[in-house]
Amino acid sequence: MPVATWKPEKTAKQGRLSTADKNMLPISAFAFPAARKEPMTNPKHVRDAMARFNQVEGVTEAEKDLAFSNLQKAAKHFNIEMNETNWHQFGLKQK
Repeated sequence: MPVATWKPEKTAKQGRLSTADKNMLPISAFAFPAARKEPMTNPKHVRDAMARFNQVEGVTEAEKDLAFSNLQKAAKHFNIEMNETNWHQFGLKQK
């Protein structure tokens, strides 16, 4: 599992981010840093990134591995319970 690159971004605007807002974020604020996809600047963004994980297109398996590590780190930071132990479990129905 790759080492997470996500870091909390204290200066980020909260709520809905415009394209300009996203462009101003450092790559460390994204679940998928190389692709600059799924910014995670607050708990809602982290939950949204988890819900949309399988919808992200144009990324490699290695980028998904890194994004999962980033999601774990962000979820822990924002005290969000995350039951998945790898990204392949996103979208599977919980029993």
